[in-house]
Amino acid sequence: MSRADDTRHMARALQLAARGLYTTDPNPCVGCVLVKHGTLIGEGWHVRAGEPHAEILALRQADEAAHGATAYVSLEPCAPHGRTPPCAEALIAAGVSRVVAAMQDPNPQVAGQGLRMLREAGIVTESGLLQSQAEALNPGFIKRMCAGRPLVRCKLAMSLDGRTAMASGESQWITGPAARADVHRLRARSSALLTGIGTVLADDPSLNARLDTDEAVQQPIRVVLDSQLRMPPEARMLSLPGRTLVCCTEAADVEKIATLMDTSAEVHRLPAENGHVSLPALLDFLGCEGVNEVTVEAGATLNGALLQAGLVDETIVYLAPLLMGDAARGLFHLPGLEKMDQRIKLQIVDIRAVGDDWRITVSSLDEAQRNPGDVSHPS
Repeated sequence: MSRADDTRHMARALQLAARGLYTTDPNPCVGCVLVKHGTLIGEGWHVRAGEPHAEILALRQADEAAHGATAYVSLEPCAPHGRTPPCAEALIAAGVSRVVAAMQDPNPQVAGQGLRMLREAGIVTESGLLQSQAEALNPGFIKRMCAGRPLVRCKLAMSLDGRTAMASGESQWITGPAARADVHRLRARSSALLTGIGTVLADDPSLNARLDTDEAVQQPIRVVLDSQLRMPPEARMLSLPGRTLVCCTEAADVEKIATLMDTSAEVHRLPAENGHVSLPALLDFLGCEGVNEVTVEAGATLNGALLQAGLVDETIVYLAPLLMGDAARGLFHLPGLEKMDQRIKLQIVDIRAVGDDWRITVSSLDEAQRNPGDVSHPS
């Protein structure tokens, strides 16, 4: 098999993996292609946690023809027993002769064990083909496995003069229909949507993903930062399917907790910092909840606090061709920045037109160097 053939088959595995982008949480997106004598004999992708992995679906399709085949997998086959049997064992039992993985699994419970198990069974293994593309599919999973916290992405919409809302708070709509549809695709790939209680009280948002297609979507968890528990029991999001987590401080009123617990809300008391929920503690908590990617849809205060704390991995700004004036509200509340050498330096990694607006993707310098690339949507 030539290198060009290997690359083509791995590209197909990555294309398949992306089909699970809206449904696999908390698992990563994975695709698998089985090829024998240059012919595709089986393929599959992981759809959702608890269901068969990509390798198993591809092996079922190939059946006995899998013996002697090459498996192209976007992520190292799993080795430990979990909710499903190990894929490495299934590949060995099927008699494949070669396994090419785009990247090693960052999960400490796997971390090379799957490839080692295959090699010990006499199967030729390779890793690293199209690795950067594979990493771009699962940045949040990689972050959670390596750091114990989810990837944090701030989503903002602004005018040409950098405003996100009028002085009155009115903000619907800054961007056009195409950009708003793109935001729902961004929501759909997110494990959780984070906002502050100020946004809830002002806008009563639904915080769910609504796509114009028939694609299956696993609704993201809704997370509200509400240090003093001002969350209204009649909030719109509490009547919607899916989980809503309200995170308060340990000093929150017990009666208010009981009132909210009578709704569909899950109330979690977290450590405080300066009277507010500690943002590092929040991310640690969400990591323990299996959250891979958090998209922040909030006001300037929460966005600014996350940015100044160095907790934002990526910012996506939708730029609309309009002006909103000096009195309108800005993107980030960043007190204390008074000199040029206090600037927060960022790296633009992608700019593209979305309808009449522009989508600008920005990462911290370290993050841009580690994981370049565009936010992917399944095709």
